[in-house]
Amino acid sequence: MMTDAAAVPGTPGEIRAEKRSKRSEEYRAVGVVSLAHFVNHFHNLVLPPLFPFLKAQLGIGFVELGLALTVANILSVVAQLPIGFLVDRVGSRRMLVLGLVTSALAFISFGLSPSYWRLLLAMALLGLANSVFHPADYAILSVRIAPARVGRAFSIHTFSGFLGTAVAPMTMLAVAASLGLNFAVIAAGSIALVAALPLVLVRSVDNIPAVPHPNEAPAAPPLGLTAVLTPTIVGLTGFFALLSLSGSGISNFSVVALISAFGTPLSAANLALTGYLSAQALGVLLGGFIADLTRRHAEVAAVGYAINACIVLAIGTIGLGIVPLVAAMCCAGLLGGLIMPSRDMLVRAAAPPGAMGRTFGIVTSGFSIGGMIGPLMFGFIMDRGAPQWVFSASVIVMILTASVALISDRRSTRRRAVRRTVMPAE
Repeated sequence: MMTDAAAVPGTPGEIRAEKRSKRSEEYRAVGVVSLAHFVNHFHNLVLPPLFPFLKAQLGIGFVELGLALTVANILSVVAQLPIGFLVDRVGSRRMLVLGLVTSALAFISFGLSPSYWRLLLAMALLGLANSVFHPADYAILSVRIAPARVGRAFSIHTFSGFLGTAVAPMTMLAVAASLGLNFAVIAAGSIALVAALPLVLVRSVDNIPAVPHPNEAPAAPPLGLTAVLTPTIVGLTGFFALLSLSGSGISNFSVVALISAFGTPLSAANLALTGYLSAQALGVLLGGFIADLTRRHAEVAAVGYAINACIVLAIGTIGLGIVPLVAAMCCAGLLGGLIMPSRDMLVRAAAPPGAMGRTFGIVTSGFSIGGMIGPLMFGFIMDRGAPQWVFSASVIVMILTASVALISDRRSTRRRAVRRTVMPAE
């Protein structure tokens, strides 16, 4: 009788109240995670717009400034995997708070006492902090958002990062010009402390529940590195590196390539790039709905990149006028954004149970790997006097990206099928 009573569903009012409560929890999770991701991307672009001021204040060259950014990228790649393990063991919320506080400490300490060595230390701390956000963010969203809406949650999370990237340069330049360089850097660090406060207060937002539900199965024992480093996850890491590589060519070198190859006016080339980046942000939001409507995420990514490759090939081989050039770049950006939530869903599907943090930690390290290789590769192409190859190389990388997505998804599907076959026998 007790079992039968427990199985009786609540009244319609109670069911509606429970649904509202769950939705409210989802909104909180998306809100605090997106705010943290906004700050993360904002912090990654705090110093580059201030390079001329830093060069004059510290008496150093651009090589030394570039070295500081390299230090941040190296430490971010090195720390990503151990941070992913910590996310799965101690919880994403604590790691996000630690990441935001570390990022704040990096900028505030440098702003209070600027020197080149403190700049290197600040960039090292920023690299360590940067390694926290992707594994922690995706682990929270994967656990706290209902499967039917997780694609849209991923898209809002990604869009918040784009927004942080977009507003950072103008914000930092405006504050530095009006209130001084050091104040601007300290203020940028303080933003992270503000973003950490909701995470401190809202303890229910985590990938590990503080008090397990009585009906929940006991947590699986932590998986070792070998169980996580599957061929699928290694392939997806390469997929993310290729994504970063192709994006690096368009975002960083399309303006100079268009000017050198076709004599495109600087204003038109910059307008085309602005259109590309703006359409990409819009595409991310639309892509969330697509990711929630289908499970064929690899096909979405592959088809999107195949079409995108054709558009970029046309941009790089035909001397387009200003209007068709801007239109083509907008289409390329929109398709690139549409793919991103499906990209994240591929990783979610490949993650072993209880290893969401370390899976995203491993896979998203591909971003930093691609970010280190891309500028060197495309810079070499430009130095060799072959600007059209900036687009051609991006096309080749896009085709490889589409192929890797399909191969990784097939491996992941086979692995899930084997897991479903083995589990009942256990």
